[in-house]
Amino acid sequence: MTLLNSTPAISFPGLGIDLIDPPRTLPFTVFGKEIYLYGVVIALGFLLAIFYVRRRVKEFGTNFDLVTDAILITVPIAIVCARAYYVIFSWDVYRDNPISALYIWEGGLAIYGGVIGAILGLILFAKFRKQKITPYLDMMSLGLLIGQSVGRWGNFFNREAYGAEITNSFFLRMGLIDKTTGLVRYWHPTFLYESVWNLLGLILLHFLSKKRKYDGQVFLAYLAWYGLGRVWIEGLRTDSLYLGSFRVSQLLAGASFAVATGLMLYIRFRKHPDGSTMLVNRRPETVEEAEASEAED
Repeated sequence: MTLLNSTPAISFPGLGIDLIDPPRTLPFTVFGKEIYLYGVVIALGFLLAIFYVRRRVKEFGTNFDLVTDAILITVPIAIVCARAYYVIFSWDVYRDNPISALYIWEGGLAIYGGVIGAILGLILFAKFRKQKITPYLDMMSLGLLIGQSVGRWGNFFNREAYGAEITNSFFLRMGLIDKTTGLVRYWHPTFLYESVWNLLGLILLHFLSKKRKYDGQVFLAYLAWYGLGRVWIEGLRTDSLYLGSFRVSQLLAGASFAVATGLMLYIRFRKHPDGSTMLVNRRPETVEEAEASEAED
């Protein structure tokens, strides 16, 4: 991660915020262990995502019991993949002490690895529970946007995931005190850019999901929206993971945007979906009746 020092004060001069010093940990310990606000913020985003999906689950033709099963399968796989993605593309850090790759509490998770893991988890869930996967991908996408919008503020408390240094006046520039020199240096607050981008995406996809014409439409829109934003935001970061001379997440974001956009255009103009094939419209019984029959089983 790109840290100037352990706990530099932060300022946002364009917003009138001057040298605040948010803590990195809670003011108490649990069983002698410090609780980092980074983890608390990520957990908060996760809980908000679950709450949102629970409120809307029937609109996707399923029920929360099945969603809970999907979560129990998907989340562990997503965490493992998020860590594996980071370790693979940061192997120089772990080569001399491979066991340290397991020290997940020291940080080092990559969102694209988490997304890949979540998709793999849903594939397993759909196979074993004999479910149509695309409605769950749609719900996952909305949950991810909530989790990413909130979770990026964990980077704020950690003073990390910011971008290149700015030498001119910039509305959203973030100032950090370099304790070596005592001077304030200004950087692109890329964690803030991404949080706002994801929040805008959530608002757009929330309304799109209410008018969707086919299962999987929200998921494709998520890949396109997040990919488009991550392409330019990743280009500003100073802590990117690299594959040779290329930023891995930037390449993946660009590919996601291109493929998802192409598929949406193809479905829109060649398939002309009308919503009749969506799970919520295909079931012969109401969702309430389906839940009752599952309870009897």
